[in-house]
Amino acid sequence: MCSHVPALPEGPTVGRRGIKEYRAPEALILIGSDRDQKPLVCPSCNSTAVERIPERASADDAPGGRVTLNCSACGRTATYIPRVLNPDALPEAPRHPG
Repeated sequence: MCSHVPALPEGPTVGRRGIKEYRAPEALILIGSDRDQKPLVCPSCNSTAVERIPERASADDAPGGRVTLNCSACGRTATYIPRVLNPDALPEAPRHPG
């Protein structure tokens, strides 16, 4: 019995249309560092050349916006929506009788 196995494409395999995204655990590490305002280090290649758009202290860093983290060394990207830190929405916030 002879079975035909299709040949693999030549060249490097990439994700969606050439977009290099972090694997989920790597993205969570990087996003966690960003939310904690720690220095950004690429979990894939250990480069410190990670760009955040918008910058942390910019006026465009409004709640509900999108944050993109891009490593210029390896080209990987992570995007997330920052959480809104409303003190009334936190579980440990005191409840006021209304």
